[in-house]
Formats: sequence, C-alpha cells, structure tokens
Amino acid sequence: MLFAFLLLISCKREQKITSQNWQILSERTRYNEDASGFHLKTGKFEYNFSEQDLPFKKIIVLNASMIGFISELNAENQIIAVSSPEYIFSQKIQDMVKSGKIQNVGSDQKYDVEKIISLKPDAVFTNHIPNFENTYELLKSNGIKVIFLDEYLEQKPLEKTSYLKVFGKLLGKDQLAEKRYKEIEGDYSKYSKQAAAAATKPNVLANEMYGNIWYMPGGKTSVAQYIADAGGNYILHQNTEDKAVAMSFEEVYSKSDSISFWMNAGNHLSKKELAQTNPLYAKLKVFSMGKIYAYSNKQTSTANDFFESGVVRSDLVLKDYIKVFHPELFPGYQLTYFKELQ
Repeated sequence: MLFAFLLLISCKREQKITSQNWQILSERTRYNEDASGFHLKTGKFEYNFSEQDLPFKKIIVLNASMIGFISELNAENQIIAVSSPEYIFSQKIQDMVKSGKIQNVGSDQKYDVEKIISLKPDAVFTNHIPNFENTYELLKSNGIKVIFLDEYLEQKPLEKTSYLKVFGKLLGKDQLAEKRYKEIEGDYSKYSKQAAAAATKPNVLANEMYGNIWYMPGGKTSVAQYIADAGGNYILHQNTEDKAVAMSFEEVYSKSDSISFWMNAGNHLSKKELAQTNPLYAKLKVFSMGKIYAYSNKQTSTANDFFESGVVRSDLVLKDYIKVFHPELFPGYQLTYFKELQ
C-alpha cells in the first residue's frame, strides 16, 4: 500500500510538471514542444508532429477566416490552394489566384477532393464541419494531414488572436508570431486602459435581425467583450451566454430607449439600405437619434476584411469601438473596419 501511494504521488507530480510545459492559448487550445516534436490540442482534436513534419511548406486553406493569420505572418507563399476564393479579401491572395500560384479547390458546398489529393499538400487547414466527415477521412486515407482550427469558437478577442502562435509553429514563423502577438496584446491592453478612464459609458445595442429574430450577442461573446473593453455598456452585459441570444423585436425594443450606439449592424452601407431589410428598425430611437455602425469599411461585393484580418487584429477592432464611443481618445484615427451609416 505504501508503494502504491508513493507511486500515485510520483505520477501526480509527473503530470503536474508535464502540464506546466503546455502553452495555454484558451480553454480549448494549447500546445507544447519536446524531444519528440510539436503537440497541439484544440477542442476534441489532438495532433503530434515530428521535427520532420514541420514547417509545412505547402498548405491548403479551406476557410477565409484563417487567411488573416497567414497574411499577418507573411506566409502567403506557402498556400498552394484555397476554397471559395471569392470570399477572400486579401488582394495578395487574389493576385496569386489569378496568376495560378494558388489553385481553387471548390467551395464549402463541394470540395474538389481529387484536386486536393493531386496537389499533395503538407496539410489542409479547415474548420470542422460534421457534414464533411467522409471528405476528411478520404483525405487522411491518402496521407494528407487535416488540421481543424475552430478559432471562430473563441470568445475572448486576444485568445482568438493568439492562434497566430499556432500558425507560427506550423509554418516556421514562430518568432514573428510571438512578436506580432505581443505587439497586438500590448496595444489592446493600452487601449482598454484608456477607455476605462473615459468619463462616460454609453449604452450599446448590437447585431441585426434575420427574419423575425434578433440574434443578440450573449454577454460572454467576443462582441460583448469588445464593447466592455471599449468603455461601453452593452444592454445584455449581464447575460451569461457565449453564443447569440434569440430575441423578438419587441424584446429588443423594450430595452432600446436609452441606446446611443448600435454596433455590428451587418455589412450595410446606409440607413436606407438597413431599413429596407426590416422596416421595424425605423421604430428604434437609436435609428433616428443615435449612431449606427456596420462592419462595411473594408469589403468587396463578396468578401469582408472584418472577418479576415479583423480576426487577428483585435487591437484595431477594439480601437474602432473606442473611436466610436469615445472619439476624443483618438482624435486623428480613422476607423479601420467600421463605417457609420448615414
């Protein structure tokens, strides 16, 4: 019994020491390195890469939201194919697609599996979509590494930005990734401290309706976090959901009388266009007397940089929010992603 007890204590100590070696990015994602290689845990997925596996030099990216991380690391030349290029905002990627340096391998409706296999990528990066499980298994059976990085599930802005470190490790850009993350983190912290000292704290509404439902960000979502860090008072800040909360127009209307700002009002370009999607909006006091901002400042007819570089540049997204709520803090700054609707 004494031997068993000592063995148990030894194992616990070993586990504790091992766990300290993991770099924790969020509750769902962490990684470490040891003599056997690079180890990544994200969500329900685990990956182990040897020194011979990395860095990946030929990758395929199936989700536009991941392009922002790769662009931030100047690693576009390591991309050999993408899906749905029309939804990618990066002009550099667009030019590479047009020149044939980057191939088109279909869309999230139907990937060109034969083409993906023929390109012999070192890895395929994608969000996990259950309906494509057979496709993933087919790629894996042909020796292709399929890496699921569901960064969109992260609800803390800097934790989402921290996926830069994962891409850095996998693409041989780890020093640049660490440098850029520290810079973004430092600016985010500096901006949030400035906003915390502001004299006012305006009431804020967010998102828009789809059909008869207004999908308001829950109080634990990234939108709620941005509003709080920017010195705003989000009307659902006491909510504990980390996903959208379905509300009727009447429910939103009952909370909207003191609203000064309406944020994340889709990708619309004007109040008229916004009202055409739902005439009920005109009944809101903020529609006529407040200010409305959409994430439409950097977009094409099919792509929006808010969902690309904005995924990485949490510092600039926060700066936009602060500029809206407290313009006196950044008098010379022009909004990066948001646009006021007139």
